[in-house]
Amino acid sequence: MLYPLVASIAVAMPVAPPTDAAPQPEAAQVATGESAYLADHVQLTFVEQFSRAGEAYFSPDGRSIIFQAIPVPEAGKEADPFYAMYVASVVRDEQGKITGLAGITRVSPPGSANTCGWFHPTQPNRILFGTTFTTPSDDQKSGFQVGSRKYVWMFPAEMEIAEASFTPWTLSTPAGTSAAVEASAPKALFNRPNYDAEGSWDPTGRFLLYAHVEDAPAMGRPDANLYIFDSITGSHTPIVTAQGYDGGPFFSPDGKAICYRSDRKGDDHLQLFVATLRFETLTDGTQAPVGIEHEFQITDNADVNWCPFWHPSGKFLVYATSSVGHHNYEVFALQVDIDALKAGAPVSSMRSERVTFTNGADVLPAFSPDGQWMMWTAQRSPAEKGSPRPSSQLWVARWVRGIVGVDTPAN
Repeated sequence: MLYPLVASIAVAMPVAPPTDAAPQPEAAQVATGESAYLADHVQLTFVEQFSRAGEAYFSPDGRSIIFQAIPVPEAGKEADPFYAMYVASVVRDEQGKITGLAGITRVSPPGSANTCGWFHPTQPNRILFGTTFTTPSDDQKSGFQVGSRKYVWMFPAEMEIAEASFTPWTLSTPAGTSAAVEASAPKALFNRPNYDAEGSWDPTGRFLLYAHVEDAPAMGRPDANLYIFDSITGSHTPIVTAQGYDGGPFFSPDGKAICYRSDRKGDDHLQLFVATLRFETLTDGTQAPVGIEHEFQITDNADVNWCPFWHPSGKFLVYATSSVGHHNYEVFALQVDIDALKAGAPVSSMRSERVTFTNGADVLPAFSPDGQWMMWTAQRSPAEKGSPRPSSQLWVARWVRGIVGVDTPAN
């Protein structure tokens, strides 16, 4: 977990990069580059309510989001060093354009550290997220750091994956004046020693994919592996156990593959992987994921590549990378043709394109279920007085088109 020196970063995820200044891009460059992919930009969270916010995901019906944020403290009090978890309703106008949020409701326990929220695929009022339930201890081990940079990832041993629910609300007007109701208290889905987080359900809602830190370190640091939890049988199946930190996993839209990031070399240069799953038939006839069939490393460079997220088409994913500099993480899109990769096509044949072009961090991209909106964490609002950079806040924009020759969205 992150502590006051690095509290601008989310648990296990570098939401805000270091504050060394970078030149502002020319307006024409932003218009020419970013407008090819994104339109109708809307800021969703603001410094008046949150000192920073990030890592947000849509509900399966597209009507809600779950996100982590640090609330603005009361006058005279210190800001909470830990992220809280929130749900909110997505407000749209009569044409369906997203215009903001309503009914923002905190769902995490007071004083706890939280990360990686997610919605149940068939029950939009069920959520999960990683939480420590109480304030984590001070004795935590560092998990990741790039050189002398000030962002550090920590792995609180108290972190567990919890489930909660909230009553969905109905927006009676385009302005979204109705409020959310109180959410249920979160309860741990299971209890294992060490850090458990970064979880998400498969399309059926039965199997949970998550990261677990093992007892024995690897290369002198915590070793996180990927597991699948069967919510019916209660079994935990390790599926990615390579040496080094494996995390940030998501099932593909069809549930047959996963994407994730890994530090296999122990050099703090995260690389992206996709893998097809191996299934076995259970006694009840369910096809259960029990391992990896084929694994493909889809980035291989000296950059930090992380937070991959599938487009609903399953044909490409978006992710954040330091390829343009650690001062300015940007979102890129990368084609993932699994059939071609399985047939021997080189990863270099997969098309890659830059999506965001604005100074400051653009990270943690996620699509709406219909693929028509991309939500992400960005430092693109005006900087506060006395601050070298804007705070990280949530933004959303309409996805204009996919990678050329790969995907054409319905809008």
